[in-house]
Formats: sequence, structure tokens, C-alpha cells
Amino acid sequence: MLRSLLCLLMPLLLLATPSNALDTSAGVGLQDRALFQETVDYTLTNQSGGDFHGQNLANTSFAGAVGRGADFRDANLHGAILTQGAFAEADFRGADLSDALMDRADFVATDLRGAILSGVIASGSSFSKAQIEGADFSDALLDREDQRRLCRDAEGINPQTGVATRDSLGC
Repeated sequence: MLRSLLCLLMPLLLLATPSNALDTSAGVGLQDRALFQETVDYTLTNQSGGDFHGQNLANTSFAGAVGRGADFRDANLHGAILTQGAFAEADFRGADLSDALMDRADFVATDLRGAILSGVIASGSSFSKAQIEGADFSDALLDREDQRRLCRDAEGINPQTGVATRDSLGC
């Protein structure tokens, strides 16, 4: 009897539970709704020539995307996924790419001047002919050959972090 009563009441309890309520027990309140905003998924899309200037793209996926010549100036790409993407000749000046996953991606002739690339994982990526003046690569995981190549052109100090590009690359 009790079991059948529970079977009848369980669906009602599930319907009555507010599924979109914020858990304020961990200090997350209504003022933190931005933390839960929806992000667009650009995985496997063609964004060549796209305008992402100044946009908040934190934790967004561009995995396998083509972004040749796209404008990412001053964009927040913290924690973004750019794995196996093609971003040749894209403009990342002043962008925050910290903690981004950008392995096996094409960054040939990209403009990374003043960008923050601290903590990125970029193994297997190509940065040939990239402009890196003032870029911060602190704690970045790069292929040894890429690191050596980047050191040849490394100069400047990142305007936001105050870290010298040569120092961040361990030149």
C-alpha cells in the first residue's frame, strides 16, 4: 500500500520541484546570474571573417571551427576550446585566451599582440609568422620547437599582466 502511494506521489513531487532555482547555499545569488548564461557553440562552423570584437566568449567552443581572418580583438575567450581550429590571419589583439584549450590548431600569421595566453594548452599548434609583441604565455604548454620559434620574435610587456613576453615564454 505504502509503495503504491509513493509511486503515485513521486511524479507530483518531481513536478513541484523548481528546476531553475539558484542554490544560494554556496553564496551564489541572483547577482551571479551571468555565471549561468547560455553560450553559443561554434564547433565545426565556418566563422571566417567573423566579428567577435570585445565579446564575452568565455568557455565557448570553437573546436574544429574555421575562423580565418576573424576579429577577436579584446574578446574574453577564457577557458574557450579552440582545438583543431583554423584561425590563420585572425586578430586576437588584447584578447584573454587564458586557460584556453588550443591544441592542434592553426594560428599561422595571427595577431596576438597584447593577448593573454597564460595557462593555455597549445601542443601541436602552429604559430608560424604570428605577431606576439606583449603577449603573455605564462604557464602555457607549447611544443618546444614552437617555443623556440616564438622566442626569436618575443618582445614587449603585456599591458594587462605586466609580464614580459620573453619571460613568459621562458626564453
